[in-house]
Amino acid sequence: MVTLDDYYTAARSLVEPAAWDYIDGGSGDETTLRENLAGYRRYRLRPRVLVDVSRCDMRTTLLGSPVALPIAVAPTGFHGLVTSEAESACARAAGEVGALMVVSTFATTRLEDVARAARGPLWMQLYVFRDRTVSEDLVKRAEAVGYRALVVTVDAPVRGRRVRDLRNAFALPPGLAPANFPDIPADGSSAELAAQLARHIDPAFSWDDLAWLRSLTRLPIVLKGVLTAEDAAHAAELGVAAIVVSNHGGRQLDGSVTALDALPEVVSAVAGRCEVLVDGGVRRGSDALVALALGARAVLVGRPVLWGMAVSAAEGARDVLSILGAELETAMALCGRTDLASVDASLLRPASHRPC
Repeated sequence: MVTLDDYYTAARSLVEPAAWDYIDGGSGDETTLRENLAGYRRYRLRPRVLVDVSRCDMRTTLLGSPVALPIAVAPTGFHGLVTSEAESACARAAGEVGALMVVSTFATTRLEDVARAARGPLWMQLYVFRDRTVSEDLVKRAEAVGYRALVVTVDAPVRGRRVRDLRNAFALPPGLAPANFPDIPADGSSAELAAQLARHIDPAFSWDDLAWLRSLTRLPIVLKGVLTAEDAAHAAELGVAAIVVSNHGGRQLDGSVTALDALPEVVSAVAGRCEVLVDGGVRRGSDALVALALGARAVLVGRPVLWGMAVSAAEGARDVLSILGAELETAMALCGRTDLASVDASLLRPASHRPC
């Protein structure tokens, strides 16, 4: 296994087909899902030469937490679909390579157990439930066991129409459930999974509710799912700590702008008032370099980590993150950039550009 594509091919043969469609699929015609990948091909790198690149430093901080590389694990639900070690394996793997992990609300391992397994910093992803006491409890539990930020997913007030899941009437297999909410029925005897979860997530959650969320915790708040300068500027005005530019991996609004295309306007709109991260479509270390050059502080990867876990649990996840890190380090060296501070927009030009 030397590339993420190698892990993709191996994982596809190992994961049950309906579960694979849940992981691999997007919404609608999956146009945005494909465009997330294609977006990185619209840029070319401009390498500088005769630079001492005997050492490239990829270290940075994410909301004050030191990390060894600007690549984090995105929140993805139900890791138990690909390995019995589930989110605990992922947390160990991320920590071993010095990466941050964002743990999903819909993990198949209790957030306390993930924290015990972790060897690095954790953020907690949050959906706000119609029953606000459920979300309040989750926030307090996360803060109590050392999670360092709340990542509020804001692009899913209703669930996108994920055609593959609808055709499969996808439900979790018997014995697998959202571990943080034991009262939510979600097994093979239940109705289609999306319908179950939609009953619990609050579609009325709005900007006005951020004050309520802040009242619950001292943890910094991150908004995940911002794609416009208008929303980014408003978030910064309200004092959010960070934004994740994201279209939910192409799983929500098909036809939406890609996160990479939205990244420059978001970075410009926040003007340094909060940190900006991006997810969606990163499959090579050079992809991460493109995003960093456009102003992201770090990239998040989701599906590839699940591919690695499907092949060999924590070892596979660790290898996926290590491959991306090694590719990023190589790309930085070949571009003559020795640290992240030296990575900027001068590194890029549009693929269609033709000099005079």
